[in-house]
Amino acid sequence: MAELLYHVDGDLVPADSAAVSVRDRGFMYGDAVFETLRAYGGDVFRWDAHADRLAGSAAAISLDHGLSDDDLKRRVDETLAANDLDDAYVKLSVTRGVQPGKLTPDPDVDPTVVVQVKPLPRGGVGSDPLWDGPAALQTAKTRRVPDAALPSRAKTHNYLNGILARVELRVSDADEAVMLDGDGHLAEGATSNLFFVENEGLCTPSLDGPVLPGITRAEVLDIAAEEGIPVREGAFTTDDLREATEAFVTNTTWEIRPVGTVDGIDVGGGPVTTLFQRLYDERVEAARYGGDGPNET
Repeated sequence: MAELLYHVDGDLVPADSAAVSVRDRGFMYGDAVFETLRAYGGDVFRWDAHADRLAGSAAAISLDHGLSDDDLKRRVDETLAANDLDDAYVKLSVTRGVQPGKLTPDPDVDPTVVVQVKPLPRGGVGSDPLWDGPAALQTAKTRRVPDAALPSRAKTHNYLNGILARVELRVSDADEAVMLDGDGHLAEGATSNLFFVENEGLCTPSLDGPVLPGITRAEVLDIAAEEGIPVREGAFTTDDLREATEAFVTNTTWEIRPVGTVDGIDVGGGPVTTLFQRLYDERVEAARYGGDGPNET
């Protein structure tokens, strides 16, 4: 495969030579926002929702970058086209740019915009998941940063909180870290949102806590509403998750991944998880491939 091209400040450059200044605030301080997107059939899924969240992240850190959603989408599209990619992982980053080396940012911003991509398999109906099997979750000692310190709705380059939680997994076989809030309630995974089944209803930590409003999370809630499946958003404990009849985690890349164990306790998938996976795949199929599945005639 030819070397991938990334979009850096308006130019398509080979991935190995793509670079930003060492004085860029995204590099120096994590002073940047980003979105992880997934392209299916040549276009990103739920772009409007991702663009809205990116704008919300920028507003949360007072980053007035002056770029329109259409401009950002154009850069994403150009990157996919230049790499001849229909199905891909996409990361769109906007930093506050190069400024004098001081902590307080200048109000005038010349943003740095980077689009990275890598190929992924086809999604939708009949597709193979990117994960090898159900996720093993492990509760981390690292707590989620409270909203009063760093707004959870802001998806920034400052990901040290999640990194520290993931580092804890090195002594286990776990795939994802479960993070708690300051009161010991479930918040989210290091890179995912949490769901579990209780009495045939769906439970998930409320956005009132330090929980990122995931795009796939919102899609799951929309499916639940459409199917008449009751949902309870609230404050839950690790025992609630460990004792659930089913559990799954969500993010843009994993989509909907069943949970096999929580802290070594078997949880396993089940009919509710399978239903959500099927309906999610059908939504992707209809939105981006325009059919019922890869084997349609």
